[in-house]
Amino acid sequence: MDVMVKVPVREQEPAVRAANFEEVCLGYNEEEAMAEASRCLNCKNAQCMKGCPVSIDIPGFISQVKEGNFEEAYQIISKSSALPAVCGRVCPQETQCEGKCIRGIKGEAVAIGKLERFVADWARAHGIKPRKAEHANGRKVAVIGSGPAGLTCAGDLAKMGYDVTIFEALHEAGGVLVYGIPEFRLPKQEVVAAEVENVKALGVKIETNVVIGKSVTIDELMRDEGFEAVFIGSGAGLPRFMGIPGEQAMGVFSANEYLTRNNLMKAFLEGYDTPIKAGKKVIVVGGGNVAMDAARTAKRLGAEVHIVYRRSEEELPARREEVHHAKEEGIIFDLLQNPTELLVDENGCVKGARIIRMELGEPDESGRRSPVEIPGSEYEIEADTVIMSLGTSPNPLISATTEGLDVNRRKCIVADEANGQTSKEGVFAGGDAVTGAATVILAMGAGKAAAKGIDAYLSEK
Repeated sequence: MDVMVKVPVREQEPAVRAANFEEVCLGYNEEEAMAEASRCLNCKNAQCMKGCPVSIDIPGFISQVKEGNFEEAYQIISKSSALPAVCGRVCPQETQCEGKCIRGIKGEAVAIGKLERFVADWARAHGIKPRKAEHANGRKVAVIGSGPAGLTCAGDLAKMGYDVTIFEALHEAGGVLVYGIPEFRLPKQEVVAAEVENVKALGVKIETNVVIGKSVTIDELMRDEGFEAVFIGSGAGLPRFMGIPGEQAMGVFSANEYLTRNNLMKAFLEGYDTPIKAGKKVIVVGGGNVAMDAARTAKRLGAEVHIVYRRSEEELPARREEVHHAKEEGIIFDLLQNPTELLVDENGCVKGARIIRMELGEPDESGRRSPVEIPGSEYEIEADTVIMSLGTSPNPLISATTEGLDVNRRKCIVADEANGQTSKEGVFAGGDAVTGAATVILAMGAGKAAAKGIDAYLSEK
């Protein structure tokens, strides 16, 4: 075995997977996981842990995998993470834990994410659950939203002995893990539902179909229902559009809507009458992970798919793995291009887009080179579906119905990064509701920090 090279991970063949919604990556088996774990140097000053937003004891769990002690490896991970099977699949490990791995200096980093996934999947297959708190303290905390921030905060508080109830607006718990990430990247029943059940096994209660700000307000939860603290982890589900002509046409979706319909309404399963227009030729505008998810979903629903992105491939914000998989599956990348108008037929349906070519100019405030239009370079492309994947912002409903809760100009809730405390006493917030759209693991890190903040706050009361 070459210790400089990762143990390869089995995947579905591109031509096969592009026509189904089964998981792309098949993961390690026990022998492969132990072989990969043996590549870990078990560093005393583990840099990988510094790259993990939830501070998992990475050398600790990997050393247990190396010895075949998979249950102990799971319990080590579970001390820090409520969602290991999710993180092992969707975290950008290449820029976090694996990005700091010493092995990566002269060879390939240890496959930390794939090992985390293996451990979580092994535990699920063998009925292993995270350890509960030994004693309950009887103090009530409400958590708004059952996405990664909310589940993490709730799980950590439950381990501390708190009586936690999650309030979820949709009919299924899981937040963006359920509605925003496609089945082929994150299986809903096998993985997400099982992770939610693990959180419930800690004693967390989940009430679905409760829209905070309409069904009940935060002030009412605290005044009338005995909750001593509230964590807002409601995410950022309000889509952005370009503001160009034709965006109101039929056949134009936000990526959020397209993925939500496909995930929650089972558009990927035969026999489901799901009101979603798959399209024969689809344009996805944007270059992030959500754009890749929308494009790869449309491909599986039978479309020819073009990703239109105004910068070059080097500036694509999506994970390299997602871009690589999209290319393998036949997604067409129209880079350094941008729509200026969507074309609409006499029935009000989108029929294409007018595109202008771009070139890169000087760096903008984010450090990326700003795209500049090339005059006279416009052309038209046919499409019967256009998906806008330009980012999202928080829904203002919660902040508008909560007295004394400060928001910034982007309608994001203002909260202390260290502990999640907002301007309203007893109310904490974290994840996309505070930062705007970001990654699952960063939302989990914020939920974890807020759980500590809530515990410190209530310990002083």
